[in-house]
Amino acid sequence: MPSDAVVARSIGVLLGLGIAGFFILRRTLRLSSKKDNGAFIYYFELLPPPPPPPPSAPHPLSGLTFAVKDIFDVEGFVTGFGNPTWAETHEPAVVTASAVKMLVEAGAKCVGKLHMDELAYSINGENEHYGTPVNPAAPNRIPGGSSSGSAVAVAANCVDFSLGTDTAGSVRVPAAFCGILGFRPSHAAISVSGVIPMAQSFDTVGWFARDPKILRQVGHSLLQLPFSDVKQPRRVLIADDCFKLSLIPNEDIVGAVIRSAQKLLGRQVLQHVNLGEFVGRNVPSLKEFEKEISNGSSIGALTLLRTAMQLLQRWEFKENHKEWLETAKPDLGADIAARAQAAIDCSGELISLVQQIRNEARFAINDLLKNDTVMVMPTVPDIPPKLNTKPEALDEFRSRAFDLICVSGMSGCCQASIPVGEYNSVPVAVSLLAKRGADKFLLDTVLAFYPTIQEEAKAASDRSSVEAAELAKEKGNTSFKEKDYKKAIGHYTDAIRMDGNNATYYNNRAMAYLQLCSFQEAEADCTMALGLDKKSVKAYLRRGTAREFLGYYKEANDDFRQALILEPTNKTASEALNRLKKLLLG
Repeated sequence: MPSDAVVARSIGVLLGLGIAGFFILRRTLRLSSKKDNGAFIYYFELLPPPPPPPPSAPHPLSGLTFAVKDIFDVEGFVTGFGNPTWAETHEPAVVTASAVKMLVEAGAKCVGKLHMDELAYSINGENEHYGTPVNPAAPNRIPGGSSSGSAVAVAANCVDFSLGTDTAGSVRVPAAFCGILGFRPSHAAISVSGVIPMAQSFDTVGWFARDPKILRQVGHSLLQLPFSDVKQPRRVLIADDCFKLSLIPNEDIVGAVIRSAQKLLGRQVLQHVNLGEFVGRNVPSLKEFEKEISNGSSIGALTLLRTAMQLLQRWEFKENHKEWLETAKPDLGADIAARAQAAIDCSGELISLVQQIRNEARFAINDLLKNDTVMVMPTVPDIPPKLNTKPEALDEFRSRAFDLICVSGMSGCCQASIPVGEYNSVPVAVSLLAKRGADKFLLDTVLAFYPTIQEEAKAASDRSSVEAAELAKEKGNTSFKEKDYKKAIGHYTDAIRMDGNNATYYNNRAMAYLQLCSFQEAEADCTMALGLDKKSVKAYLRRGTAREFLGYYKEANDDFRQALILEPTNKTASEALNRLKKLLLG
């Protein structure tokens, strides 16, 4: 949360700017996480210019709201960079960041500043000083960073879209973790004027949205793109080895994209590629780099590419922020402090080599993606880690994630992260990459693919749920035969949770409840089963039995009669009716 000094400076914001539109400070306050999931630092309004009179078309982003990561300058506000010491040692911005101005002038209303990881040096979303914004899609897991608040604000439906930055995954990772769309544009495609630099070889202005149409509209405004004819992909590459790096079972994920591509474009566009082998063959400087950093053991090409990116990122972060770090001596979270110190200690010995690797990777990967090609790969290698995961486990996740993240970072390509269903009730995502400068093509492709990917992902999820529910039912049947009725109830409950529209699961659980003399629970389950299947003889018999033991003889009699109507030769129903006749007459 902002310090008192930051709040005081914020209250003194200028009320007008010499650009289209103007600011009105609405409020600056400590916000309850219940309201916005802890995404916002403070609210304000930056209003767009008035709409033009008819018959002129309205502004392209008219009616939309957005908020910005606290790495973007907004006139009159201190840009906090995720750290209180930074905020205390810097004056309010005198000019608003170019990207923010462009969006306001395009008709969108900016409503506030959003939390971020310290110094943009993390992909987790946890901030030791300001806390962790709550991931709306998985509240017990991290939201991803460093654009944590930007992703959470969109996922929590607080704004229509948001601005973040992506140096090494800081848009793509939180988009994947929060189950929304995230776009990293081609490097240098959007001005970073008014954005605190992290590592300029990789810094990009990215954005988040829930709706692919809004994602595309924002892209057109930021990239100043013409609304020309839409190009369809001529080739869709599946990076098979990248999916093998993922710990998430990816048959359904890859299958959803493949089936979508086939529906839209036909089978002939699909090809498979081993991206690591391609990079190893076409980035020759990696071999020299491997000799410099390895002890003789072999290192995979993507890991080498990731290590080169991290080294260049450290070097540029050092150039940008060493003086402030050593002068201000800020209080940093343990993980950020370690990375900042590693950057300060970074030697420039291999920088020319890693710059050569970057140049070769840009040429090779962009050549691979020429002629209207998109490449499909996982956005991240696993579901989001749980909150309070041990630092060692987070570091291990970060390393595996960077093997995927580095591809667009080192190539300068544009990349979009798309939600594609869930695994263990947590969002999973896939990414589409296009060559540098093909941002419009990629945005158009995302818009075209998104609906079918969601349909295919849901169908795959439904199939998986049915299969898993059947497996749980069989486990329940085994436990019932072994007379472990409590365990059987647990398995049947799992089956119901995964597929609540199957009468058999309720019937079977009722059978187990009867064995434990839990008659009210058995009656309720049979009623649910009959709601799904009105001709279930078993449900009438078991509900009748439960009601008989509960003393509801008339209702039990009605159930047994209905069972006999449906199955006239059923001996259990006949015997039960005779028994109840004696009870009712006696």
